[in-house]
Amino acid sequence: MNNRLTAVGTFSENFNSYLPYEIKYSAIYQSEGLKKHILKRHPDCMQYIKMIPQIISSPDYIGVNPNEADMSFELVKCISENVQVGIKVDAKDNYLYVATLHTITDSKLRHGIQNGRLKKFDK
Repeated sequence: MNNRLTAVGTFSENFNSYLPYEIKYSAIYQSEGLKKHILKRHPDCMQYIKMIPQIISSPDYIGVNPNEADMSFELVKCISENVQVGIKVDAKDNYLYVATLHTITDSKLRHGIQNGRLKKFDK
């Protein structure tokens, strides 16, 4: 595993009951490149990067992006905005990592709930 990774959360076994596959990793990591990705793609979300551990430990919704070919899942926390964290499995090195962080609109959140892509996470 890359020494430029920092553990930012723990994968909850409860997540597996919401996912179409079973994940058996414990730690979730963040690379140094995540900040660069957010600055380039979602600069308005930099304020939420420090909240990643809280979002992982206490999400409001969990789901899977059907457009992702790799094993991954999404966590959404509703604060002043709906903040979504995308987490992927690095199959080569066998670990979970935060791939992205961005906000989603209320209508996108509602649509995800209605079509079953996002499910309310019962802590």
